[in-house]
Amino acid sequence: MSTAKKTISDIKNAKGAAQPLVCLTAYTDPLATLLDPHCDLILVGDSLGMVLYGLPSTENVTLDMMIAHGKAVTCKPRQAVIIVDMPCGSYEAHKELALRNARRIMDTTGCDGVKLEGGKNMAATIAHLVENNIPVMGHIGLMPQSANKEGGYMVKGKTDEEIKRLLEDAKAIEDAGAFSFVIEATIEDVARTITQSVSIPTIGIGASAACDGQVLVTEDMLGMLTGHTPKFVKKYADLAEEISCAVESYANEVRSRKFPSGEYLYGMKK
Repeated sequence: MSTAKKTISDIKNAKGAAQPLVCLTAYTDPLATLLDPHCDLILVGDSLGMVLYGLPSTENVTLDMMIAHGKAVTCKPRQAVIIVDMPCGSYEAHKELALRNARRIMDTTGCDGVKLEGGKNMAATIAHLVENNIPVMGHIGLMPQSANKEGGYMVKGKTDEEIKRLLEDAKAIEDAGAFSFVIEATIEDVARTITQSVSIPTIGIGASAACDGQVLVTEDMLGMLTGHTPKFVKKYADLAEEISCAVESYANEVRSRKFPSGEYLYGMKK
């Protein structure tokens, strides 16, 4: 795989390519380093609120949290495009607030762009950011930041009205100048129709292989999290079990004084 730095233009030009775009989340330097050779995009997602901080949702994630983890991911050169989520409350009120906070994210982290949730209702804000040289990734379908206000985490696109709204949202985001957008938790046929109706890449999460790319929360994909696993997550490893076993072995050896043994000790110079 090429080690050349990918750009926003590369992502946008991947629309309809034979190989779908690969995207995963990262919130730390070590994980970003492991993901980078294999990903086109790395998303510093506000999912970090639940994954790292134990919050019940993404709603209480702060701008400072996103910037801190954005800086951790961008602290080294990466070949993947790095996108940082704009957290709940940092962009919805008015477009000047969105621009101020987006600039702060971009300037402080050095990321390649930002992501925000919303369709037609956010089109003017997206356009304003793009006009001010802020690359924007959109997000439609199930939108975690507003899920609780809508009655919970529900699949979108099950009714004619929802399908119409999703198509309108997708076109509005495209027309506003977003370079791509996420479609989350949406019926396969609807995701396909949306993908075929726009000229920018769609990144699916629970929206089928009909999209132009896929994203998952890395800790979900690696089986690091306990509790509920979303239907759309395939676990490519079971690291929770491996970590638990490793920690159990360490604890047993410490308690029996088997660790540290001589090979792990410093000696006097001869």
